[in-house]
Amino acid sequence: MQKKPKKKGSPALESVIHKFQGKPGSLLSILEELQVNDAHNHLSEDTLKEVAQKAGIPMSQVYSVATFYSFFNLKPQGKHTIVVCRGTACHTRGSRALLMETAAKLGFTTIEEDEEASFTTPDKFFTVRTVACFGQCALAPVVAIDGTIHSHITTGKLLGLIEKLKMEETR
Repeated sequence: MQKKPKKKGSPALESVIHKFQGKPGSLLSILEELQVNDAHNHLSEDTLKEVAQKAGIPMSQVYSVATFYSFFNLKPQGKHTIVVCRGTACHTRGSRALLMETAAKLGFTTIEEDEEASFTTPDKFFTVRTVACFGQCALAPVVAIDGTIHSHITTGKLLGLIEKLKMEETR
C-alpha cells in the first residue's frame, strides 16, 4: 500500500504569510487577505490550521483573532451581503419586520430574536446578517447591501433591491 503524499500548502497562502510575517498586526493582515481572496469570503477551518502551521502561531491564537473580529467569516458567505441594522432607532422604525420578511422571502422561516441573525442562502447568492448599529439613526431603518447604505428602507424597497440583484445575475 502506497502512502499518499502530504498535502502541501497553497502557494497563495504561503505568499500571503510571507508578505506580512514579522510586521505589526501580521495575523490580522494575513487573515484579512486570505478571506478577501476566498471565493466565498470566509476562512475555513483548514485555512486557519494552515495559517497556524505555516506562520508558527498557535492555533488558539489564530482562532481567537478570527472569532473576535466580526469582520471575519467562518462560514461561506453569499455573493451579495445584506446587513440589517438592529439599533434602537432602526428597531422602532421596523428593522425587525425587514429582517423577518427578507428571511422569509429567501426561504428562512425561523430567526431567534435573542441572537444575532446571520444566514446564507443554499445557492450562496445572499448572506443576510444584522449589525448592532450603523450610526445612521436619522435615516432609520437602514440596510446595507454590498456595502452601500440604503436609508428609510421599507420591506417593499428591500425586496425590490433583492429582485434587481437576482435579475442582474441572469443577464
